[in-house]
Amino acid sequence: MQFSYDSQLAALIGTDATSIDGVVTVLQAMDAVLDGTRDGLKWFNTLYLQVTLAVRDSGPARFIADLDFQFADLYFAALRGWLGDGELPESWRILFAQRANARLMRVQFALAGVNAHINRDLAVAVVKTCGGAGIAVRHETAEYQQYTALNGILDGLIERAKRELLVSLPGDVLPGTDQVEQVVAGWSVAAAREAAWVHAEILEAIAGESVLAGRFVSALDGTAALAGKALLLEV
Repeated sequence: MQFSYDSQLAALIGTDATSIDGVVTVLQAMDAVLDGTRDGLKWFNTLYLQVTLAVRDSGPARFIADLDFQFADLYFAALRGWLGDGELPESWRILFAQRANARLMRVQFALAGVNAHINRDLAVAVVKTCGGAGIAVRHETAEYQQYTALNGILDGLIERAKRELLVSLPGDVLPGTDQVEQVVAGWSVAAAREAAWVHAEILEAIAGESVLAGRFVSALDGTAALAGKALLLEV
């Protein structure tokens, strides 16, 4: 384990969340443990907590509330895999392996986590949530409208993170950060979430072909891993 408190993190995420309030509780407990001057995971976790609180406080429909905890469980599962030397998506492995890299900026950690979570995990969570509710993954549904209605809230939080987290992991200002600023400036959560919904439609359509579906998720992970590497280039 990289940090002395990793065993505490493992205990906090030992079981799956079953509600949006449960997700908030776990993220808050994690946030209290993570050291933001040494551990880049702090900055994704903090942003994710802010997003989850905003979704909860918006009074989400049942579909969105269910999607929220199904989605969060994929983050928790990936971190369990890392802390327990188990299997996890490569897009998450790239982020976790860089947790202590002081040459990276806080915004890089935050967006690398968002990248893995949306570009790899979100389609999987949408299919699982829709399947559990007996809903088809389609653009012509009330659930899709509920899903896209959150884009304004999420984009606002991401844009604020881009402005506020342009400092090194310890909090110092780093010289020569123009390249990082250019990379993060072009990242759109609304576009990424739209792509994730389309991917979910495809994943649902091929669900009967388990090998093909597995390859499709692996391809999503591979694409997200490439984006994660770009986001985590040292300044």
